[in-house]
Amino acid sequence: MNVNPVYVAAALVAIGLMVAVLSMSFGTSEPRGVAKSLMLIEDSVTSRSVVTADLGARDRLVTPVFDRTKSLAMALSPKGTDDRFTLMLDRAGNPSPWTVERIMGAKGVCLLLGIVLGAVYGSFTLVSVVYGLLLGAVFFFLPDLLLYNAGMRRQEQTSKSLADALDMLTVCVEAGQGFDAALLQVARNVDGPISGEFARVISEIQIGKSRGEAFSAMGDRVTLPEVKNFVTALVQADRLGLPIAAVLREQTANMRLVRKQKAEEKAQKVTIKILFPLMTCILPALFIVIIGPGAINMAKAFGGG
Repeated sequence: MNVNPVYVAAALVAIGLMVAVLSMSFGTSEPRGVAKSLMLIEDSVTSRSVVTADLGARDRLVTPVFDRTKSLAMALSPKGTDDRFTLMLDRAGNPSPWTVERIMGAKGVCLLLGIVLGAVYGSFTLVSVVYGLLLGAVFFFLPDLLLYNAGMRRQEQTSKSLADALDMLTVCVEAGQGFDAALLQVARNVDGPISGEFARVISEIQIGKSRGEAFSAMGDRVTLPEVKNFVTALVQADRLGLPIAAVLREQTANMRLVRKQKAEEKAQKVTIKILFPLMTCILPALFIVIIGPGAINMAKAFGGG
């Protein structure tokens, strides 16, 4: 299909505008002029308390667009989408630029961009309506996929650092520290997402949640089976009054076993994963190098005869 260069240029302009809107929306936007002076005096300023010219570029240009696209995305999304995105953000570690409102705005922008690209690809004919709907639907769910992948990567990083965190937690408790103090020690000294999860558990306990509720919320955020078992054991020990040190020692032993089994599982998968590159890339080259000269000599011999 021959595509008009004008349509290609329009598609590139649309992509550039979307990238600019997203970069400005996730960047910093501080008030200027009178608004900045008000902020310095009163320590607070809103977009309603100043004129439009004193606002930053994001508040003047990008925020109204995102408000409209957010309304469009919310109208097309089923009920309970906000709660689902809140849970997905918790599992992804609540990355600082992302909020539920910004995700909905990004979904609306991606939907419009997909429709425009589909119309350009179809050369603005009747079939472009089909292309626009298909690309719009794919682009509409693109933020969901990116957020899901971010959550899965964080779950994998949590699994790698969980065993070391439990080892340190067990050592601290058996050395005589209180359980909350041991959690704080692990949150300060262990790398990885598990330290942030333990720090959030401590913060929730400090604001009035019980230990069982705080760890149950952690089990909802981290969906790993080993974390579920660890949380269940701690909650039951807290309710029944069992010694925490013995529970932690048992959970640490189980965690080492789980880590060993995962390593063995990955080692067993290597032979299957290497089969396809071996058959498609390595073996053909070996056949050419080894059998190629013999085949050429045979062809010359039979040709000469």
